[in-house]
Amino acid sequence: MAGKMYILKASWILPAWDREPIQDGALLIQGERIEAVGSTEELIQRYSNLPVEDLGEVLVFPGLVNAHTHAPMTIFRGLADDLPLMVWLHNYIFPVESHLRAEWVYWGAKLAVCEMLRSGVTCFCDMYLFEPWVIRAVEETGVRAALGEGLFDFPSPGYGALEKGLNLTEELLKNFERHPLINIMVCPHAVYTCSPETLKKIRRIAERYGATVHIHLSETEDEVKECVSRYGRRPVAHLDSLGLLTGNLHIAHAVELTDGEIELLARRGVSVAHCPESNLKLGSGIARIPEMLAAGVRVTLGTDGPASNNDLDLLSEMRTAALLQKGLYRDPTVLPAREVFRLATEEGARALGFPECGRLERGFRADLVTLDLTRPDLTPVHDPLSLLVYSARAGAVVDVMVEGHWLMRRGKFLTVNEEEVRIRIAEVVREIRTLLRK
Repeated sequence: MAGKMYILKASWILPAWDREPIQDGALLIQGERIEAVGSTEELIQRYSNLPVEDLGEVLVFPGLVNAHTHAPMTIFRGLADDLPLMVWLHNYIFPVESHLRAEWVYWGAKLAVCEMLRSGVTCFCDMYLFEPWVIRAVEETGVRAALGEGLFDFPSPGYGALEKGLNLTEELLKNFERHPLINIMVCPHAVYTCSPETLKKIRRIAERYGATVHIHLSETEDEVKECVSRYGRRPVAHLDSLGLLTGNLHIAHAVELTDGEIELLARRGVSVAHCPESNLKLGSGIARIPEMLAAGVRVTLGTDGPASNNDLDLLSEMRTAALLQKGLYRDPTVLPAREVFRLATEEGARALGFPECGRLERGFRADLVTLDLTRPDLTPVHDPLSLLVYSARAGAVVDVMVEGHWLMRRGKFLTVNEEEVRIRIAEVVREIRTLLRK
């Protein structure tokens, strides 16, 4: 079915990173797709018989893509801070995750969706445990996502032995092969938690289904040293030797890369999820984003998990990504707002297997967000793109649409009961605190 056709108009439309903003702009929506974009006057004249909805004094822009996170870890926000990655993981996160429960993951994922919608995220990439429960939360809320069960050599509280995790991954790949909003990924956690034999099995599964492989890689100096000690190669070369360095590989962090590794990633078509705030908080370092972009690497933007960031605000992440590189290179022209916006929209959508998202143009999916321009901190509007990247924060989002369906209107969720989520999360926190006292 074609679906209802109507016009949305607003004070500003930002169609894409490489398109100029349109003042007094409008979108023609039909069902789940965008059919036209232009000035309000032009679209109303061309389609005078269609209903028109005035969104008011807002900036409409393509939904943002959070290209790497562990969404249910909202339940661990603030549990352990100011620690190096390996201490944080092995002394705090892994021990408490050994007691993880499916319902914790479900409510943590719903809380994460609420948080991401308020920062304009319409699509996210999740690697975690009990992933079928994350999928349930995604389907119920109507958001778009690329999802995969985290795979480890050691037993997982989600699936038990590794073979069961591999079987679960295959089952999900079969069941969601044609889902309009969900792509299933194959998600080995890291080279230090997955043996070469495990990574080979994962590669074969991904090849059978044409699936994306998502892995943490070259996040810290210690990871690189451990990989060299174990296998005689740095992480990038290690994955290359196992046949995993392909256009279907999406890696998170990529902080510790040599010039040669950057060139190799570009040649192989590997995509990178840049997570600047998490890398800063964990003291992991600063990824070489200008060099990656210059080499032709597909770079995307992610928050990482809300236990290591400690939020899922991709609006804030855009600002941090831009300012960090400017300060590092002492050059205000490095990683300009337009480029950061590209990473957070079109590049993220392509990397996660949603090439018809990330732009507000004819034929693209109707995934869009509106930003409140009546706020003092978003006034005046000299340059809408600059305002979005350098001034906007979570909470300034008014409306969110995914696949032509409103998920949030005038700041109110339509597909999730926010108060119920808060009550359930309070119960989960009490259970976690009881476990920690034992």
